[in-house]
Amino acid sequence: MPEQYEIPFEEMLINCQQHINGKLIEIFSSLPFLDSPLGIAMQHGAILGGKRLRPFLVYSVGELFGLSRKSLDAAALALECIHAYSLIHDDLPAMDNDDLRRGQPTCHIKFGESQAILAGDALQSLAFELLAKQDMPDVALLDRLTMIAELASASGFAGMCGGQSLDLQAEGKQIGLDALEQIHQHKTGALIRAAARLGAYSAGQRGHDVIPLLDQYTQAIGLAFQVHDDILDVIGNTEIIGKRQGNDQQLGKNTYPALLGLEQAQQKARDLYEEAIAALAELDKKSYNTTTLKRLAGFIIERNS
Repeated sequence: MPEQYEIPFEEMLINCQQHINGKLIEIFSSLPFLDSPLGIAMQHGAILGGKRLRPFLVYSVGELFGLSRKSLDAAALALECIHAYSLIHDDLPAMDNDDLRRGQPTCHIKFGESQAILAGDALQSLAFELLAKQDMPDVALLDRLTMIAELASASGFAGMCGGQSLDLQAEGKQIGLDALEQIHQHKTGALIRAAARLGAYSAGQRGHDVIPLLDQYTQAIGLAFQVHDDILDVIGNTEIIGKRQGNDQQLGKNTYPALLGLEQAQQKARDLYEEAIAALAELDKKSYNTTTLKRLAGFIIERNS
């Protein structure tokens, strides 16, 4: 019997990045006024770089139930549009005031604040248009409606936007660990949880049945992602992480290394990884192949950007 070779995780992620980038280019190519300042700013925010972890999570969860990429593309693209919009707005002078994103000038630096604000707005609208209209051959209409509601909740007041507001309120203040986790469970964690849920909802009742375990998994990796981001702000290389190293410290932001110290923050990330693996062990018992999700959890706390 020939020896089986496991595809390296980075190769799987690059494959997903290339797939999503190609699909985003297709979507933008179909839009009117593509060469306008707004169209160019939208593409700069959405297509330029990015790990595409949220789309990867949509596909990975959908594949647990045997769904094809074609049935999952709309959800993956919609999530990436929401994520891109959030980064454009997060980088604005009124928010985090960042001038570098993914190794390139941030949207407002390159195109001006007004175009950056509109680019974020337009990407948010595009996300819901895609989720409502794109072909999803194996997804029931009722499940599609559930997915639209999930994305709206995860990206709005009860999710990402609420977390961003809490983050801004906490700037320059000393807050505790519980308050910091509440910020990140909303600001970062809500869209990561939504990614897994959208993949699961695509499968109908089978997916609905495992939402509690997926929520445990995504709560752990979502928080681990932010803890590791905070660690990279301390020890990362600007050229590799693609944004200013030390920016959080300069802004006086509440971070895990600031609250816990660097070593304890690193231990926190490892503990969250173990929580994620424990949730997947319960899915394994239900005969789902969670290998890719386990590898994703490991990547989140080992990445250098």
